[in-house]
Amino acid sequence: MAELLLQAQGITVRFGGLTAVDAVSADFHASELVGIIGPNGAGKTTFFNAISGVIAPTSGQLIAGGRNLSGKGPHRYAAAGIARTFQTPRVFPDMQVSENIGFGLKFAGRSREGAWHLRSEESILALIGLGAQAALPAAAITPSQQRLLEIGMALATRPRLLLLDEVAAGLTEAEIENMAQLIRRMRDELDMTVVWIEHAVTTLLRHVERVIVLHQGRVIADGTPAEVVRDAGVIEAYLGDEMAV
Repeated sequence: MAELLLQAQGITVRFGGLTAVDAVSADFHASELVGIIGPNGAGKTTFFNAISGVIAPTSGQLIAGGRNLSGKGPHRYAAAGIARTFQTPRVFPDMQVSENIGFGLKFAGRSREGAWHLRSEESILALIGLGAQAALPAAAITPSQQRLLEIGMALATRPRLLLLDEVAAGLTEAEIENMAQLIRRMRDELDMTVVWIEHAVTTLLRHVERVIVLHQGRVIADGTPAEVVRDAGVIEAYLGDEMAV
């Protein structure tokens, strides 16, 4: 069994009387490519926020490297090798594209150990396909390129586990497919674990190796794409209309 990088144990998130995430447990191992899907309101982004340090879980534990990160600040997650993107790309619009990447490198410290060959702005920009835009201000590139830039900024922190939140939102079909191929390439070339939330279910199911399905804040399936699409509970949750692959 591959090394266990992150273990979510009974993660629950409540907002007042609403339980958005209900005792969700999941293990993420080294070099996995995992998709998280679920109907609107299933709790996907709230779960991501909880396992990336954006919000503190109401209860449950997050174990990384033998340490409980629950309730710790985002910088502790970054130190543990966990990085994420957001549904709306968070870039520095007035800074050059290359400077955005440089910020990520400084944030992590250029000396982080590991099998990383991405030690410069240029190498990261080449991987994400933005080398030609390096000198442009981030505000001048397209929204889809800003999504790529935010991924590059996350890569610059040299994570072992990368959490991608709806990176295909607003993209064309061709751009979604290119994004999926980039995600696989990042996993393969950088030997990292990628966990990907997406509404573009059919694309995600073609590219990931394991799928976790959330419904009403709970895990209703966790298996290969082939297993998940045949799961009666998943078909019912989606009313069968998005699960054809």
